[in-house]
Amino acid sequence: MLNVYALPPCYLLDLPGYGYARASKAERGAFASLVRHALARPRLVAAVWLLDIRHEPSADDGAMQAALARHGTRVLAAFTKGDKVPRGRRLTREREIVATLALDADQAIVTSAKTGAGIDELREAINGLLGGTAVWR
Repeated sequence: MLNVYALPPCYLLDLPGYGYARASKAERGAFASLVRHALARPRLVAAVWLLDIRHEPSADDGAMQAALARHGTRVLAAFTKGDKVPRGRRLTREREIVATLALDADQAIVTSAKTGAGIDELREAINGLLGGTAVWR
């Protein structure tokens, strides 16, 4: 399922998760088709990609990165659950994932919904992707 949110002046498309979800082969095929359609939209400005910092990038993550790169989609990777990784290990994990997925360091932000860490930076980065047109509360 694709959820669409109107956030004037833009829309937010929330694609279903794929990483650790249990899904049938048919469901995974439907997800892949949905992603291909979403990425092919000419008005797509950027993607905010949520990745759990505790896990190594999967083959599906690699395929997603390849698809985003193929379409020339600007990407902001939000590494979630930063509070679950010891502070001394966080930067190392961030660098490892950035390298594995061939992202630029400025494309990644470590966040935590629990502590609020990185949320202001994420808002600012999303606003930058949208050309400063976003209105955040």
